[in-house]
Amino acid sequence: MNDTRWKQRFQNFDRALVLLRSALEEKALDQFSALEQEGIIQRFEYSYEMAWKTMKDYLEENGVIITPVTPRTVIKEAFAAEIIEDGQIWINMMLHRNLLSHTYDFSKFTEVLEAVMQHYLSALERLHEWLLEKQVEN
Repeated sequence: MNDTRWKQRFQNFDRALVLLRSALEEKALDQFSALEQEGIIQRFEYSYEMAWKTMKDYLEENGVIITPVTPRTVIKEAFAAEIIEDGQIWINMMLHRNLLSHTYDFSKFTEVLEAVMQHYLSALERLHEWLLEKQVEN
């Protein structure tokens, strides 16, 4: 079976997560300029997109039929398959990602940035570790 798709997507997820992590390690949230905060939001969006799409590819590779193919459905299937531990954090992440694509409200940026630092980065990192183990096993 050809499993290169999820592994290729995982490489993109890995790069996106490294960039997000490096941005957040530099200083405290209130020390970032508005432009830096926007950059962190962008890195979060890339990381989230690569994360759910990598989960989708991994699930499909392992015979899971996802219908419809939406982030919400993928998150539910990934939770059921024990790929992710906390489905609610991932649903919240999805909702924040959707909110960002429809608004340019700076107070929402702050809300999302705080959630990224408090919850989302660690959830993304747990997924990354899980996928890394699966990559090594194959």
